[in-house]
Amino acid sequence: MSNNRVIPDHTFSVAPMLDWTDKHCRYFHRLLTKKALLYTEMVTTGAILHGGSERFLAFNVAESPVAFQLGGSNPVDLARCAQLVEQYGYSEVNLNVGCPSDRVQNGRFGACLMAEPVLVAECVSAMKEFVSIPVTVKSRIGIDDQDSYAELVRFVSTVAGGGCQDFIIHARKAWLKGLSPKQNREVPPLCYEIVYQIKQDFPELNISLNGGVTSLAAATDVLQYVDGVMVGREAYHNPYLLAQVDKQIYGMSGDIKTRHQVVMELIPYIQQHLYEGGRLHNITRHILGLFHGVAGARLWRRCLSEKGTKKGANEAVLLEALNNIRL
Repeated sequence: MSNNRVIPDHTFSVAPMLDWTDKHCRYFHRLLTKKALLYTEMVTTGAILHGGSERFLAFNVAESPVAFQLGGSNPVDLARCAQLVEQYGYSEVNLNVGCPSDRVQNGRFGACLMAEPVLVAECVSAMKEFVSIPVTVKSRIGIDDQDSYAELVRFVSTVAGGGCQDFIIHARKAWLKGLSPKQNREVPPLCYEIVYQIKQDFPELNISLNGGVTSLAAATDVLQYVDGVMVGREAYHNPYLLAQVDKQIYGMSGDIKTRHQVVMELIPYIQQHLYEGGRLHNITRHILGLFHGVAGARLWRRCLSEKGTKKGANEAVLLEALNNIRL
């Protein structure tokens, strides 16, 4: 466990994405940006309490700052898990009130909790009682027919009353019936103005916007109206976007790493992972998009996808794939 905690800064963050933002993905992303706040995948309280905390909570301090996203609705269980999250050295604990999947709804957490703001406030309050790190909430702008601005105001004000000062709001509503999780990321229209209005009406709160941001220029525009911006799929499919974050968003000086430098810096991490019994594909699946838009990118992806999955594959596959790139 680690106490080398970094204070989270929500100005720019990479969204929690199930099956994507695991520890290997985060280590890779941290090679690209020192400042962006990274999030874990969502982990349920049940998984942590009954599946072994070490398995779900252990992480490399080199990834910091990292926020841990919890899924759950039992205040006691969430408080117990939040304590563990803090003990393991995470910078923040985030409550998922935005995921629309059926599995999440059946467990009474995720976006369906937007219909129960009092319960969410109780969950936040319970966690804050036992931890000193920030307790934050990630939500939608509404669900199903409960999508009026007044209802969103009620949700935010109620949850803020439980002690939450930081809200990350996905600027789409969620349809809990009739749309798949993938459709819920694309079909409901983006409504940035609603999130901007929340910031105006709650100036004392830290409000971050998530949804549809695909460039740092767009992120910079969003930051004129809210405190933070969260980027999801674009940061995963086109990760080199993150290499510009420290300079363009945070105004840091210094050279920007080349893609080749990032690959070479990743090799020692890969070697250690293989030494510990891991497989190359556990890591290389996250870097397929590193050369997005560069000549040879298709061959890079093919080499990693076809050869990186084979038994015994090692860093030599990465170097072979790199030979396909023409800069």
